[in-house]
Amino acid sequence: GTGSNILSALQDLFWLSKSKVEKQLQIISVLQWVLTFLIMGVACTLILMYILCTDCWAIAALYLAWLVFDWNTPKKGGRRSQWVRNWAIWRYFRDYFPIRLVKTHNLLTTRNYIFGYHPHGIMGLGAFCNFSTEATGVSQKFPGIRPYLATLAGNFRMPILRDYLMSGGICPVNRDSIDYILSKNGSGNAIIIVVGGAAESLNCTPGKNSVTLKNRKGFVKLALRHGADLVPVYSFGENEVYKQVIFEEGSWGRWVQKKFQKHIGFAPCIFHGRGLFSSNTWGLLPYPKPITTVVGEPITIPKIDNPSQKEVDFYHSIYVDSLIKLFDKYKSKFGLPETETLEVN
Repeated sequence: GTGSNILSALQDLFWLSKSKVEKQLQIISVLQWVLTFLIMGVACTLILMYILCTDCWAIAALYLAWLVFDWNTPKKGGRRSQWVRNWAIWRYFRDYFPIRLVKTHNLLTTRNYIFGYHPHGIMGLGAFCNFSTEATGVSQKFPGIRPYLATLAGNFRMPILRDYLMSGGICPVNRDSIDYILSKNGSGNAIIIVVGGAAESLNCTPGKNSVTLKNRKGFVKLALRHGADLVPVYSFGENEVYKQVIFEEGSWGRWVQKKFQKHIGFAPCIFHGRGLFSSNTWGLLPYPKPITTVVGEPITIPKIDNPSQKEVDFYHSIYVDSLIKLFDKYKSKFGLPETETLEVN
């Protein structure tokens, strides 16, 4: 394949061993994704504005005209590309950590699903690799199921970035988008929602297994309105790949983070990983720690057009219990002691 040809060419060119070339390709694949996550949206917007001021302004104008025409596509399931999802770069991305997807139960193609992904971590690396690419074989493990990873709607207002995200099957995490996928896109759809969101990312740190879930019930209400089964998903190791400065409640740092979270939708975290050329220096690359994502047993949810709060609370409690049981069942298999407990906030 293309990836193997590139590997052979680099090996011949630099006289490096195959393992060293593979390691460099893994680093490059992760670096490009981190930069995409952090700056691609802003960078593409600035470049587009610059092109409008040059002799090539017509190119930018045509793209903007098409953007207006295409504006609502993300709300209608997006525009996924199996070619992009199968890029060789995602396999190098997977092997850097490595990332693994574990299936525990079959999923019926006659049903729709909402996966609750926990924990958020700093960047949701496991969620992206497992459900927005084919690197860990999600389509082979769950044949007939179309995964849609839901993320901040603001990302889809950014030129170029929106198209890149949609190609991986990523959609906005808003009601319009989720309603469309679960009601007008047939069956066999699975929307992956990182339930804890920005609030959870503020507390992620190595060695800590905690989720923000007690007051997060909107995804349960959506599941009831559409009769979509709930599936708990826990990613062991997601919190291990970055180190973060945790601000105490009441501190100025936490105040700033919460203001950003409330008004913009994301919380600025002060974090670091390893350096580009050495694991002993600080940088933006995540630490190469294993991430194992376990997809639990689906919870059958009835279709209730206008669920009461009591009904939402009932199925939310079932979901929380299922997530805790999933964590307890697999924690020792993936490096945690039997005494470790999942903290639900």
